[in-house]
Amino acid sequence: MAGHASILSDDSALSRIDRALFRVETVLALIGGLAVFSLMLLAVVSVGGRNFFNQPLRGYVDWIEQAMPLIAFIGVAYCQRLGGHIRMDIAIARLKGRALWTAEFASTLVMLVLMILLAWGSWAHFERSFDFGAPMWSRDSSLDIRLPLWPAKLLAPVAFAVLSLRLALQLWGYGRAIVTGTDAPVAVPLIEDASTVAANEAATVSGFEDEMRDTGGRNG
Repeated sequence: MAGHASILSDDSALSRIDRALFRVETVLALIGGLAVFSLMLLAVVSVGGRNFFNQPLRGYVDWIEQAMPLIAFIGVAYCQRLGGHIRMDIAIARLKGRALWTAEFASTLVMLVLMILLAWGSWAHFERSFDFGAPMWSRDSSLDIRLPLWPAKLLAPVAFAVLSLRLALQLWGYGRAIVTGTDAPVAVPLIEDASTVAANEAATVSGFEDEMRDTGGRNG
């Protein structure tokens, strides 16, 4: 299941680096959201052109191909920081203390190794496409309007590299938790159980309702 998580912070170097990286991840996630919005606008233009002028947007599929890495990869580190990825936590949710942090450390280490390999392989794929001596610095292009493909291919190793940094920070956080035995490590997602999530959502809704009542009273 996808978990809800809270992330603690303090004045340690780990927490400062975590917050700095999170600002970068937030910008990347915003770029991914803008890419989704742009595709919506392109769809409106393409469908409108087809229906009203019998002329859809030329290269529509090519632009979708260029934007897909933005949508698929660029926000993965942001989601990892918030603990929003799908988790199978039937067993791990029963662990506490050092046992829990050790399990989280092991799974995060496996993910880090995989991401490093993916970043390495996707960078090699980008290098095969990029060429300073070629037109538009590209050895390959899209089929319709001949867009260079290297910008889209570059996004994958960039996203995987940022995710690798995030995973390395979380390994640091889990490692500190194992050594110190703390129940509240910083810079790692602390997955909340269903009752805590429900209580937080109820508190949020209650606060919103109170604010609406206060606003209505002042307007009245």
